[in-house]
Amino acid sequence: MCGRTSLFVPQDDLVDRFEATVVADGGYTPRYNIAPGDPLEVITNESTDAIEQYHWGLIPEWADEPEEGFINARSETAAEKRAFEDAWESRPCLVLSSGFYEWQQRNGGPKQPYRIYREDDPAFAIAGLWETWTGDDEDVACVTILTTEPNDLMAPIHDRMPVVLPADAEDQWLTAGPDERAALCRPYPAADLDAYEISTQVNNPGNDEATVIEPLGHDQSGLGEFGPS
Repeated sequence: MCGRTSLFVPQDDLVDRFEATVVADGGYTPRYNIAPGDPLEVITNESTDAIEQYHWGLIPEWADEPEEGFINARSETAAEKRAFEDAWESRPCLVLSSGFYEWQQRNGGPKQPYRIYREDDPAFAIAGLWETWTGDDEDVACVTILTTEPNDLMAPIHDRMPVVLPADAEDQWLTAGPDERAALCRPYPAADLDAYEISTQVNNPGNDEATVIEPLGHDQSGLGEFGPS
């Protein structure tokens, strides 16, 4: 799954990277610890030149009240699930990220958090689906992150990973039909991602500062075996 992410590049760099303008209410604030229920910066297929903020958690249309919603959708089955089938058909989006976090279970002990990022791309896109939940007196624009099987880097950490899109596939994700988009839902090349251990302060969503992404104060144990040989 993907249950925590970040986006902290300067706004000018974000705008240049995605050739889109920040239009979110309240503007853009760099964040190091984005949790489910928080707003995520997205670019949708309906506004490809705008960076907007959507609630993280796709709220199904049948929900009586706004709720956290589905933060992830399995890309292999999203087209078949009632909660996602309409969004899969016609509402793809890019979820903008500077890196995501995952927790590794170690021999029944405490889970160790890792930061996973791209060394050569301080902001990249994760495949998402968006929806607008309509209530009696409010509309909530919301989003879910698509996941896939882990690559060689992620496999020792977790059994799922978000669908990270190559830069040259971002426009395709927004404009293609469902079958073509399904072909893009595959593990991102392990050689283009990096990972390192971070402290458990990321466990608390209230900790939203640059110290969250600092490596632990020891050698990045075990990471050498994570990369492709």
